[in-house]
Amino acid sequence: MAERVVLAYSGGLDTSVGIGWLKDATGKEVVALAIDVGQSGEDMDVIRQRALDCGAVESIVVDAKDEFATDYVMPALKANALYQKRYPLVSALSRPLIAKYLASTAKELGANSVAHGCTGKGNDQVRFEAAVAALAPELTSLAPVRDFALTRDKAIEYAAVHNLPIAQSKKSPYSIDQNVYGRAVETGFLEDPWNAPIEDLYTYTQDPAVTREPTEVVISFDQGIPVAIDGVPVTPLQAIELMNLHAGNQGVGRIDIVEDRLVGIKSREVYEAPAGIALIAAHEELENMTIERDLARYKRTVESKWAELVYDGLWFSGLKRALDVFIDETQKHVTGDIRLKMHAGTAVVTGRKSTQSLYDFNLATYDTGDTFDQSMAKGFIELWSLPSKISARRDVAGK
Repeated sequence: MAERVVLAYSGGLDTSVGIGWLKDATGKEVVALAIDVGQSGEDMDVIRQRALDCGAVESIVVDAKDEFATDYVMPALKANALYQKRYPLVSALSRPLIAKYLASTAKELGANSVAHGCTGKGNDQVRFEAAVAALAPELTSLAPVRDFALTRDKAIEYAAVHNLPIAQSKKSPYSIDQNVYGRAVETGFLEDPWNAPIEDLYTYTQDPAVTREPTEVVISFDQGIPVAIDGVPVTPLQAIELMNLHAGNQGVGRIDIVEDRLVGIKSREVYEAPAGIALIAAHEELENMTIERDLARYKRTVESKWAELVYDGLWFSGLKRALDVFIDETQKHVTGDIRLKMHAGTAVVTGRKSTQSLYDFNLATYDTGDTFDQSMAKGFIELWSLPSKISARRDVAGK
């Protein structure tokens, strides 16, 4: 039996041509593996057949939308994960899931290698290969675009010569990656960071400048996970889909950022993540109500590190697993309701309530009858400032 390689297959130009290109370069039979993470667009059955028509010996499609939402997006939500404080890891979250299926499929079929369609300039090559290395270190990772000089013009020519069923244009302006959690757009005129994004870039969000009535929803959380919207129970996937609709219709979640890539270069990226931005805003505010001060402060440093690890392709690392345990511990009391108003590109919390709340009205109120003993504040300040006072005396004496 010939050696096999399992290719992460998207149905686009590079991975479609990559099937034949890999076979020509390595002599291996190619198994195409397409993972549905809610990227929408073409029918997955069409993609499955296209892989076979392009020369794959097998074509496998996995519906992983619920798994992606539950096991990858929800941990990111609990971590309030925003790389460089703005990007909710849209693409980075899907890569370890795809890599997991690459590794398991290769083991199941007896393949000795896996492949992907990434270039040598991006983050995703690292994410795929680092994840596969962590899960199946015996497998070899291949990348036709990077390793075997599969350039875009060569791919278009190869598709034409071999009459592959791919509709592509040399004028295609953007590189786009999307899933149910959001959408990433780069290249084309966006490579000049002075050029403003145009409305044609966007599909998950409506123009926030268009006048429309605000949208208000109540999101119910249980231990950091959204479990109902406006009182209707939802799964994690349904929560994301519904908030994509509500927030997207109000233009929430547009992100234009110059990003620090793992490979050492800066890249201009445009993202749409309506559900991500809206849900993180709601989740953070519920944490403000329910997590004790010092724990909340420390968690913010953990959130930043967690986002960096996932962005850098270290989903399966020991540090990431350890931080997951810490984050899950912080979520034990993050249960309650958040009222969120979305309008003109913004998502603003307008109400919050929780049976686990640490907010005490009788302590917080400034009205007569409050239970906060203000007489204790003077002594507290004396003790709190004592180290500073002692240090200041020494500094004055030393002058």
